[in-house]
Amino acid sequence: MKIYRTAQGIVIESDGQFFLSTQHNWDQYLNRDNLFQEIAHEIKSLRPDSDLQSLISTQLLAPIQGQEVWASGVTYLRSREARMEESKDSGGGDFYAKVYDAERPELFFKATAARTVGSGQTVLIRRDSKWNVPEPELTLFCTSSGKIVGYTIGNDMSSRDIEGENPLYLPQAKSYDASAALGPCVWVPEIPIALETEISIQIKRETETVFSGNIQLNRMKRNLPELASWLFRETSFPNGVFLMTGTGVVPPNEFTLLVGDEVSIQIAGIGELVNVVGMR
Repeated sequence: MKIYRTAQGIVIESDGQFFLSTQHNWDQYLNRDNLFQEIAHEIKSLRPDSDLQSLISTQLLAPIQGQEVWASGVTYLRSREARMEESKDSGGGDFYAKVYDAERPELFFKATAARTVGSGQTVLIRRDSKWNVPEPELTLFCTSSGKIVGYTIGNDMSSRDIEGENPLYLPQAKSYDASAALGPCVWVPEIPIALETEISIQIKRETETVFSGNIQLNRMKRNLPELASWLFRETSFPNGVFLMTGTGVVPPNEFTLLVGDEVSIQIAGIGELVNVVGMR
């Protein structure tokens, strides 16, 4: 099942049918350990409405309200290599080699809801950066108890030159207005996502595809419950939390995003997150 946050309320998609929930509080709705069972029970009392599909197209919001977005780094070998390359001149490359093999993962705060955009909205690149890339990531939704109950697509926008200059600049390279995108929905399956699931990305510049790539989740070094458990060790999230799980698809070093580029990220079962790149 999929749940969408729209300007008119919470829309549920199940087996090709669409339902408008009678509940209106997104934070309370999402933050339930038995979310799949609760939704399955709810739709038994709702009438399907095919017009809701157009509502998703025209009034879709980012699937976040009272939550934070956190992110994991260096969870794929390709990410480790890319981070080492960008930081080698600053002497920071060894940090990424060490964290890839360490017991403790790299976890960092990414965005508030106010700095997160949904599918169809604009992500931003920094004016003081010359090397910007999107990072396509499976994103977990964990309830306040730490249980993974849903998944969405995340775009962890990153300024590689800023981070490469000094690893201590990571917050500036990662956290700024419209630096995170989530959507289009939260997918709530009965069983955990299959590790054979593929993440793919396509970047278009006008009508030309300038970069594309894909990777399966089974290429991730760390497992999903492990990442969630580390995040919850000493940090609480009253409304639950979104956790990006890292990227294994990194454009070549000579690539950078330009204003007007369209970034499309797909994950089977969840859908497609589409954003246009802008700059303030």
